[in-house]
Amino acid sequence: MTLDQSKLDTLVTQFVGDLGAVLHATTVVIGERLGLYKAMADGEPVTADALAARTGTDPRYITEWLSAQAASHWCEHDPATASFRLTEEQAFVLTDETNPLYLPGAYLLAGSTMRDEPAITEAFRTGAGVGWHEYLYNLFAGTEKFFRPGYVANLTSSWIKALDGTDAKLDRGARVADIGCGHGASTIIMALAYPHSTFVGFDYHDASIEVARKAAADAGVADRVTFEVAAADRFGGTGYDLVCVFDALHDMGDPVAAAAHVHEALAPDGTWLIVEPFAHDTLAENLTPVGRVFYSASTCICTPASRAQDGALCLGAQAGEVRIEGVVRAGGFSQFRRATETPFNLVFEARA
Repeated sequence: MTLDQSKLDTLVTQFVGDLGAVLHATTVVIGERLGLYKAMADGEPVTADALAARTGTDPRYITEWLSAQAASHWCEHDPATASFRLTEEQAFVLTDETNPLYLPGAYLLAGSTMRDEPAITEAFRTGAGVGWHEYLYNLFAGTEKFFRPGYVANLTSSWIKALDGTDAKLDRGARVADIGCGHGASTIIMALAYPHSTFVGFDYHDASIEVARKAAADAGVADRVTFEVAAADRFGGTGYDLVCVFDALHDMGDPVAAAAHVHEALAPDGTWLIVEPFAHDTLAENLTPVGRVFYSASTCICTPASRAQDGALCLGAQAGEVRIEGVVRAGGFSQFRRATETPFNLVFEARA
C-alpha cells in the first residue's frame, strides 16, 4: 500500500474538525437548555463567575463550557480580562429563536440520534424500522426548534404567497389541514397570520399532539385551531381549501396512499402545499454541505421511520423533485409545480 501523504493529512485534518464539531454539539445543547447563550445576548464581556451567577450554574463547569465555545469560535475570548462575549452575529444565531438561522435546535435534534444509535444500528442488521414515536423526546423538541425559525421566516410571507390564489383565500377565511404537524409550530404560525381561517393539525404521534394543543392555547388560537391524532392516509375531514405537509412526506411509509387521501380531502379548487428538504435529483448533485446534513439525518431518522410503517417506501430526505412529483401524481394529482425554494427547502404546489 502506497499512501499519498498529502491526501492523508487532509483526511486527518477533516477528522479533527468533524470530531470537534460532534463533541461541541453537546455543549450547544447545554447552552440552549440552561440559557447560557441568551444570558450573553447583550454582547458585553462576561467572566465565568459572572455568567454562572447570572444563570444559577456552577462556575467551574461554566469556565470549561466557555472555553469550549471560544475554541469552537462560538464566542470571543479576551485573555487580558479572562472574559468572553458574543459578537452580534453569534448572538443572532444563538439567542434569537425568531430568526431563520437560529442554530441550537439543530443540535438538539442531531444529539438525539446519538442516544438512539443502538436501536438504529439494530435496524441496519434486521432491516426493521424505528418508528418516530420510538425516539427520545429530544428529537421531537429539536425538530420543532430546528424547523420553526424557517417557518416563521418563510411560511406566510413567501411560501403560501407563491401558491396560486391561496393567500387571498386564507385572508377571506378558509379550511386548512396540516398533516404531520408534530408540535404544531407550522399550524399555529398560519393561524396567527390568517385570523379568519380555521386549522386542524394531524399527527399519528399522540404525545406531540398533546404538546401542540397546549401551544395553541398558549398562543391564543385554540378557538380556531384543533389537533387530532391521525395518520397521513387516514386523517378526517373533506373540503379543505389547503392541505399542508411540511418536511414530512419523505418520512411516510406509503406517501402515495397519503397523497391519494389528500386528493380526496381537498375541495375541488383546493391546493396541496408540500415542503421538502432541498435536494437535486441525483446523488452526485447532492454531495454538498447541505446534502451531508440531510443524508445523515435521513440515515438516522427518516429512513428508519419510513421503514417502520406500512409501505416502507423510504424516499429519504434527499428524494428530489422528480421522485416527489412521481408520488404526487401517483396519488391522483394532475398539476404539480415547484412554487419556490430556499437553500434548505423545496416548495411544491399540487392541484387535482
